[in-house]
Amino acid sequence: MIEKFNIDKHVMEVNTMPTLESLGKLLLVIGGLTAAIGLLLIFSGRIGLGRLPGDIFVQRENFTFYFPLATMIILSLVLTLLVNFFRR
Repeated sequence: MIEKFNIDKHVMEVNTMPTLESLGKLLLVIGGLTAAIGLLLIFSGRIGLGRLPGDIFVQRENFTFYFPLATMIILSLVLTLLVNFFRR
């Protein structure tokens, strides 16, 4: 859909439909982020995330409860710093 605006006897056309090129770029970014998150999850077990001293782990005969409190706090701090760094 192309809309036309009259501005001082000049006609400017504005394309409001996304192109396939922009959709392709968006899919590449989403795929890259998914791959980065997957790699982060693979390597997080190797560096000890998920087994920190503040993580709560209760195991009974037929019941297991796991609440990664310390891991969530550390990930929240890291993500907050990253977001603040890239927003500025």
